[in-house]
Amino acid sequence: MAAPAADGLRVSRVNELVLVQGMEDTRAALRRWNEHPGAVVRAWLPLSVAIAVALLVATWLVAELTTPDISLLRIAGVTDPATAGDYGHVLYRNGLVLALHAMACVAGFMADSSLPLSAASRSGLDRWVHEQAGPAAIAFVASATIFSLTTQAYIIGGTAASFARQLELSPAELMLAVTPHALPELIALFLPLAAWLVASRRRRFDELLAATAVTVAIAVPVLLASAAIEVWVTPQLLAALAG
Repeated sequence: MAAPAADGLRVSRVNELVLVQGMEDTRAALRRWNEHPGAVVRAWLPLSVAIAVALLVATWLVAELTTPDISLLRIAGVTDPATAGDYGHVLYRNGLVLALHAMACVAGFMADSSLPLSAASRSGLDRWVHEQAGPAAIAFVASATIFSLTTQAYIIGGTAASFARQLELSPAELMLAVTPHALPELIALFLPLAAWLVASRRRRFDELLAATAVTVAIAVPVLLASAAIEVWVTPQLLAALAG
């Protein structure tokens, strides 16, 4: 009975070491970035902008190719006044996407930073499970990225086609009207994934917990502002274009 107890104690100590090491790596990264915050954001921003633009283009293509729904749809601020509930719905929707992307960032940290350290102290099946968890986490990140891009392009593009028909606009005109809120919104949402890609290229997975905290902190106020524009300003642009 002593051996299993000793193994359990050893695993517990290793888990504590992994947690401590992760916190130390995170604090160290935050201290470095605090000295040159602009350089850090500049490393993430171009990728996030590229992903956001790619999604907008994909959404426009889907809208062009989709047969619009002929039934009348509710367009907050156009068919009826926008409400605080509409604002809350936008924030809820974007919050789920941001959480998914942040989880992908954390999964990258677990895959290439904490799990190898934990696996080194284990044996047998337990070690094998921890060794396989790394690739599984990377697969999750890749799947989350593909899922997020494809589903958003498909769903938003289909809705955009119906909105454009109802407002008697072309999909291009509709996309032009929504870009003022959609572009900063998407840049903010994809910032954690951009940070993951940068860390992956530099093999600095130990920085991903810090990157998660920083990118979410940047994204939240941007999403608050872009949601307000989407609910109370974009409808005015749509109405002006539709005449």
